[in-house]
Amino acid sequence: MVLTKDELIAALKHEIHILLHLAGKVDPAKLDYRPTSTQRSLLELLQYLAVMGPAQVAVVKNGVFNRAGFEAVWGPADAAAKKMTFDAACDAIRKQADQYQELLAGWTEADLRSQVNMFGTVYTRGAMLVSLVLGGHAAYRTQLFCYLKSCGREELNTMNLWGGVDTPA
Repeated sequence: MVLTKDELIAALKHEIHILLHLAGKVDPAKLDYRPTSTQRSLLELLQYLAVMGPAQVAVVKNGVFNRAGFEAVWGPADAAAKKMTFDAACDAIRKQADQYQELLAGWTEADLRSQVNMFGTVYTRGAMLVSLVLGGHAAYRTQLFCYLKSCGREELNTMNLWGGVDTPA
């Protein structure tokens, strides 16, 4: 794997930092905002982010890529997420920093290099973690950033999106 396990965990923790920073910019009056009728609302996006990464780590670890394998992990996580308030979703996201450390603690280099077949394509588990989990965080934080900009947070910029910090005055 190009990243060490510690680098992957550090990158995931940084993603959580950015998500929490952006979530701190949410106007509670805008939680029902959705760009189009078929897209997630701002609250639904945060609820999804509250379970997406840890659920994907579990699926990658199990290595079972079929409907039953996904549903065994995703079904309970999704049901719990849909009941979360804004504060509960943010708390769940906050806990992911330590959760990733725990979920990946027992993985060896051999585990990360082991191969799985997802829908006819062979990947290493490490590559899947980078693509699905780390890449998923980057994609969905960008979506959250765009939602915030659409809701009038014009002051947000690249530093907010990539560093999880406000631009110095």
